[in-house]
Amino acid sequence: MSTWEGPEGYLAHKPLGFGGWIRVILRGVPLGVLVFGCLVLLLLVRMFEAPLFGLHRPWTPYITRFVCRSAFRILGIGFSSQGTPMTHRGAVVSNHSSWLDIFTLNARKNVYFVSKAEVAKWPGIGWLARATGTVFINRDRREAAAQKKVFEDRLLAGHKLLFFPEGTSTDGQRVLPFKSTLFAAFFDQRLYEDMHIQPVTVRYIAPSGEDARFYGWWGDMDFGPHILVTLAARRQGRVVVVYHEELSVADFDSRKALAEAAEKSVRGAMLPEA
Repeated sequence: MSTWEGPEGYLAHKPLGFGGWIRVILRGVPLGVLVFGCLVLLLLVRMFEAPLFGLHRPWTPYITRFVCRSAFRILGIGFSSQGTPMTHRGAVVSNHSSWLDIFTLNARKNVYFVSKAEVAKWPGIGWLARATGTVFINRDRREAAAQKKVFEDRLLAGHKLLFFPEGTSTDGQRVLPFKSTLFAAFFDQRLYEDMHIQPVTVRYIAPSGEDARFYGWWGDMDFGPHILVTLAARRQGRVVVVYHEELSVADFDSRKALAEAAEKSVRGAMLPEA
């Protein structure tokens, strides 16, 4: 099993080789065509969807789900899930390990990601995020009230928001303590009685013979080199998504208690896998 000391040494241990570059082309080209071809389709559909339904998106999320499920087939990464995605109004919270989480968490359930504002400016990813209805937030306490209002409006529109309470990505082998800040919106009087939170655990299983952290994207890793290493893998691993029992916000007296309960559920399914 290969190892590396930290994220900064990742590529030094992953030379692609001739075969690796061939796999990058064979997987990367179809993936690019799928993602950006369907982005064009989504934008065309949204031209009609937006004026008819406003914040509501009855059609375009299904394009996103098709792309995400198909992406795993192209990459050769196995995908499976356990449990049932919630049908109640509310949000989804998950551990965060990789850029692959975007595909993983969209593959079975229509959700709208909550992301840091700078992602909107990233080439490629930013375009996709904006087109699929991502909520962008600034890490600025002075904007907390405005951001809480955006959350509330989207939740009242029936959107299932998805955010990562850890606040950063990890190597995929641990769950960091959940921050309670983004849970505050659910305690608004208009939402409190009707909202639910569904904890979700995302567990990546590395290809045979690779370090367990193979799919993790954390620390100072650059996106470009990491996606190349993923595309170039001779053998791929798999991802398991565990949908836990929903938490009714009305059962909790504080955002901290709610965050701790969600963290406990997510952490409980982060079990080692042979």
